[in-house]
Amino acid sequence: MTTTQTTTQATTQATAQHPAPRPHTLNAGGITLSALLSLPPDGTPVRSTILAIHGRGMRAAYWNSFAPLATALGHAVLAVDRPGYGDSADQLPDGQSLADQAETLHAALKEHAAEYDIGAGILLLGHSDGGKVALHTAAADGGGTPLLGLDASGVGHHYNPRALHFPSTLGAGATKLNWGPLNLYPQGTFRASRSLLAPTPPRESAETLRWPGQYEALAPHVRIPVRLTFAEHEAWWHLDAPTLTAMTNRLTAAPSVTVDHLAASGHNISLGHTAPAYHLRVLTFLEDCLRTAPH
Repeated sequence: MTTTQTTTQATTQATAQHPAPRPHTLNAGGITLSALLSLPPDGTPVRSTILAIHGRGMRAAYWNSFAPLATALGHAVLAVDRPGYGDSADQLPDGQSLADQAETLHAALKEHAAEYDIGAGILLLGHSDGGKVALHTAAADGGGTPLLGLDASGVGHHYNPRALHFPSTLGAGATKLNWGPLNLYPQGTFRASRSLLAPTPPRESAETLRWPGQYEALAPHVRIPVRLTFAEHEAWWHLDAPTLTAMTNRLTAAPSVTVDHLAASGHNISLGHTAPAYHLRVLTFLEDCLRTAPH
């Protein structure tokens, strides 16, 4: 049996044993955020909580295939609709800047921790623009909520020139950027993914060109372990060795920085055939973070 078959089988078994994520609402400093909450089986202590942050033009359900595997290992998963998406779209029709989203998420975490056991702390798990928000969240003052580590996929430092026209995530011109070869995804993925899509708030789109400078300013303030994952067919970012080295070298305060590459994968890793393998690597990284976290 191949590694992909083994990890797929493990995910299938976990999904069969655990209920689907349940709708959840957070009051984040007066902003109502919709979310999906997944908890370990009844009676299982929560070892940690994973704040899962979706990418541009998506919704919290992007992480649905990840949640059963995480909860089977004793972790809670709080997948949020970022500010400007889901229930907050009417309240924030223009969305929020990435930095403001981080502040809102810290308020949401504070509220969540007051009501639920978060275990040893929070793992920030972000994809694409959600990875940018995760980096901002890690760099900001968290108000006492313990952060264990940061795992981000699909977010680099400098854009690939082919991505500089920044087509809408929902537009046909973005297909190669956001997906890569279509055979990297299970049959029916694109039809099923329509329910995940949402308009990108204007303030978020307006910030896209400013990301390289933003990253350079915030990276030195990230003080938790970091793992960055790039798909083999990632088209948004420059992924040459000097660029990635320059990116990781800016994370001067992080106790550890790991760069991982995932073969046979496109930008939307968690929707593809290799999602189980990626998710297991996330959870392995989380185990390392738990082992090295201050006690």
